[in-house]
Amino acid sequence: MRVAWVMKLKPGFEAIYKQKHDEIWPEMLANMERDGVRNFSIYRYGLLLFAYLERDHETPPGTPHDPVTLRWWKMMKPYMEYNDDGTPWQAPLEEMFHKS
Repeated sequence: MRVAWVMKLKPGFEAIYKQKHDEIWPEMLANMERDGVRNFSIYRYGLLLFAYLERDHETPPGTPHDPVTLRWWKMMKPYMEYNDDGTPWQAPLEEMFHKS
């Protein structure tokens, strides 16, 4: 399964966003492995973030967010655009072409 989406940084927080991901918590990496994530990349273009994920299976609808993920999101909230419910704003991207 492949999925991509965009997120937005707040102005002036490009460097801290990169630093936080350079220092990603081992628990976050363990959760990704547990959840079948094989590839996960985030690219930046100005304040726009492009995320791309490959995983073994889709997360079932209604699955609650992991407590580690919720802590990560709380820590990242000052640097990114967020929804009222405390989750990062994101918009899905439509795949237009794929070659493997």
